Amino acid sequence: MTATDVFIGLGSNQADPSAQLAGAVARLAALSETELVAQSPFYRSKPVGPQDQPDFVNGAAWLRTELSALELLDQLQAIEQAHGRERIQHWGPRTLDLDLLLYGNETIASERLTVPHAELANRDFVLQPLLDLEPGLALPDGRTIAQLRQQCPDNNLQKLNPVERAPFPPG
Repeated sequence: MTATDVFIGLGSNQADPSAQLAGAVARLAALSETELVAQSPFYRSKPVGPQDQPDFVNGAAWLRTELSALELLDQLQAIEQAHGRERIQHWGPRTLDLDLLLYGNETIASERLTVPHAELANRDFVLQPLLDLEPGLALPDGRTIAQLRQQCPDNNLQKLNPVERAPFPPG
């Protein structure tokens, strides 16, 4: 099987969010049949949905994987569980949220998975990290991330300083 470039959205607003994201990136880098190509800077953003919760820290990871989209989704959900993710309130607080944003140039619409992510175009905290990773990135329909970012309402993203983390093993 040929490796596919995929982009994962990262988010957390509980239990040291920057450390949650750094830990998630390390786990993504360790997935079988998968290589971490790059990770974006992290950003602070206001929550989507209920506002009576802490700000989020968001970022993105670029992976190259031989896993199918559903196999990768299973791995993402296992990482969320390992980080104590509880699905209590829609758009509520969470220790870790990993979203499969793009899977190659595929469009997927199944009961378990929608790719490109349904809200991708409306979220600056997703678009900006993707733009940081790959300025020329485009959706399967041809719209570029740069175009979408220009059209997206600004949520006062604040770029965070890098956090200390162990070096990743060579890919």
